[in-house]
Amino acid sequence: MGLINAWRGLISSNDDVNKRRNRLKRMYSGAKFDRTNMSWVTPLSSPDQSYKNSINTLRKRVHDLVRNNNYASQAIRYATNQIVGQGVTMQAQIKSQRGGTPNTRINESIESEWSRWGRKDSCDIRGVLCFSELERLAVRSMIESGECFIVIHRKAYGRSKIPFSLEILEAEQLDEDYKGTTKNNKNVWRLGIELSPEGRAVSYAFLKKHPGDTNFATIPEEDRHIIVAAKDVVHLFLPLRPGQHRGIPFLASGINHLHQLDGYIEATVVGQRASSALMGFITSPEGELDVGGEVFDYERVSGFEPGTFKYLAPGESISVPDLDKANGEFEPFVRSMLRSMASGLGCSFEAISSDYSQSNYSSSRLAMLQDRDHWRTIQKMLKETFYQPIFEYWLEMAVLSGTLSLPTYSTTPEVYEKVRWVCRGYSYVDPQKEIAAQKEAVRCGFKTLTDVVSESGGDIEELLIARKTELAKLDEMNIITDSDPSATNKSGGSQFKPVNTIDPFGDTEKPTGDDGDNVAEGSDGNY
Repeated sequence: MGLINAWRGLISSNDDVNKRRNRLKRMYSGAKFDRTNMSWVTPLSSPDQSYKNSINTLRKRVHDLVRNNNYASQAIRYATNQIVGQGVTMQAQIKSQRGGTPNTRINESIESEWSRWGRKDSCDIRGVLCFSELERLAVRSMIESGECFIVIHRKAYGRSKIPFSLEILEAEQLDEDYKGTTKNNKNVWRLGIELSPEGRAVSYAFLKKHPGDTNFATIPEEDRHIIVAAKDVVHLFLPLRPGQHRGIPFLASGINHLHQLDGYIEATVVGQRASSALMGFITSPEGELDVGGEVFDYERVSGFEPGTFKYLAPGESISVPDLDKANGEFEPFVRSMLRSMASGLGCSFEAISSDYSQSNYSSSRLAMLQDRDHWRTIQKMLKETFYQPIFEYWLEMAVLSGTLSLPTYSTTPEVYEKVRWVCRGYSYVDPQKEIAAQKEAVRCGFKTLTDVVSESGGDIEELLIARKTELAKLDEMNIITDSDPSATNKSGGSQFKPVNTIDPFGDTEKPTGDDGDNVAEGSDGNY
């Protein structure tokens, strides 16, 4: 071969060589093959094919890490708390036909029935989870397993009169190997989902029991599955590639690092314990002697205590093993591995490790803002694919059952489907600066009070009602606080009020200057 290549080189023209060189120069450097990346295998596969080849191992490893690794458990818990918190609040947004003002009566009736249905004996088919707990479990399952399924049952449970309830299923319960009959000759089964030619889900093939259940084998083969129509299934997952039909665990890219970190920490702990407890091994030229010990099954048993040495018999010597102690590389290595894992999850290292020793205010605030952008993206997805579809199904069954009486619902249901989902808000990093910035934004018209309250996870209507009640109670009891802008200014000084406003003390002085032309004295002596 060497001679053949040499002859080819002699007869090859310089033009051919230059063409090959120019072609290589026009390639992306990341696509070139050289000695450093020849072992980099990059097979071409679709999203579903990649899923099929890896998902079972991925899920098993993630479940094991969440059970046994503190950092993995914290990562799942932290992401769930940041996305869902204590639950998402629904605000009905129905408006009156005349004037376009909020229809308070209908809005309150819808919100009241939704809250009543959300009790655990009504919304959960098993009667275990209330709706806020159900949504939290669904999101946690989506993060840990990559996806979650919520099956809709049109049957009333518990105290609810609405024939509507939910069942939450783990991702493993959808049989990805199912190849049964289809509703249409053009449909195909892929990864447990019957798909139309356009790629729309038609049916889902669920196993009646979890495949990890020890009693699963007792179910006959022909009776193992239950086929559910797609309209009765909410498939909760975050697509990462076009054409993807199943979800991937959020920790998929960090599994190897977490596993290696587990082994490193375990080895370090064992080494430290051995280094602290074992002081030395006794050797003797006389061979095995049972001096100060006992022999069981031809093995000597001797006790060791930290910080002690045994007395040696004549002719014996001691050899101290060289056990490496933890050095300054332990913490940097752990931080590096956790940073890599946190990046794969989409959050900051400080949030996963609870270690803020090497961060300052600016870096912590920047990390938190980036994290919140990621969480808000997932919250937006949940509103469109989880909360809104479930609410629309629930509203339909509430009207059909007579629980809600909504005029014109049969002809214009979209009017009553307008709701606002208030996701969990986030506390201030620097309250003094951020509240001042929000106040300026409201004064300039860049934001509304509704925007400000929603960003912190509140409900503007509930806030205003509570505020009105509070102020009325303060006036009734003749109490003025510096938190009432209608009574005191920012520095706590008394504010002048126009005529017909309440001043419980009646001791405001007559204003002077330009303000004196804008107010008048009332019958009670106030201005």
